[in-house]
Amino acid sequence: MENVIKNRYDFVMLFDVENGNPNGDPDAGNMPRTDPETGHGIVTDVCLKRKIRNYVELVKEGEGGYNILIKANKSLNSKFREAYEANDLKTGQKGKSTDDVKTAQKYICANYFDVRTFGAVMSTGDDPCGIVRGPVQINFAKSIDPVSTNEITITRQAVTSDKDFETKQSEMGKKSYISYGLYRAEGYVSAMLAQKVTGFSEDDLELLWSAIINMFENDHSAARGKMCLRKLIVFKHDSALGNAPSNVLFDKISVKKNNDIPRSFSDYDVEVDKEMPSGVELIVKI
Repeated sequence: MENVIKNRYDFVMLFDVENGNPNGDPDAGNMPRTDPETGHGIVTDVCLKRKIRNYVELVKEGEGGYNILIKANKSLNSKFREAYEANDLKTGQKGKSTDDVKTAQKYICANYFDVRTFGAVMSTGDDPCGIVRGPVQINFAKSIDPVSTNEITITRQAVTSDKDFETKQSEMGKKSYISYGLYRAEGYVSAMLAQKVTGFSEDDLELLWSAIINMFENDHSAARGKMCLRKLIVFKHDSALGNAPSNVLFDKISVKKNNDIPRSFSDYDVEVDKEMPSGVELIVKI
């Protein structure tokens, strides 16, 4: 595979939310997700990957090799079938040969950025493409401090139904939000999985960094409030397997509040220990 990454990477991102709901919890009336034991805010990896997918789709729309598999344009099984058809393989029959599955899987990896990056479970339907372990993985983001979730009542001066219009001049609703929260998420990029499985390239890697930096810029909404990426710090290893454990590198970044009730990024101090283990380069992207 040409241009496939040869180095392992670990990375840390810090982002914040102001007067918004960064990730609603369907099990709690769409209130902001929190750890029930500590009160810290949570943003799932699925939520963050969705924003990365959306950014890539915006900047690479119509460009070959940068399709997005996980989106609501058509069923997944129909996309798997297209991989078979593109390679002149038989479709609609169970019991596919291992070679056919691998051929279709290779096609999917080459044409879908999110599979090449995050991997996918593609073993459904009559035209399966197997299971792909992606080289890029992201942990849940967790707020540095416990967050206070709030719910306010809002009014809308537009009544929904004709019947209600006869007796009402407005309707009431609820809005859930966090006044302020600074979140930290950690991630990993495996050169070994890129080389052996998906072909994740140096160009893909640069696109990933760009997507992380800009993932909130085209995702604004009234519900999410003000969300900004504040820091993206990358650890580049000299080798494919890595030169230091990820937890050792993550511990190099310390985030502590300097105000009893934080309401902005300036209420936190971010300290980076720049003394790296042998074979690891520190890269501050933002």
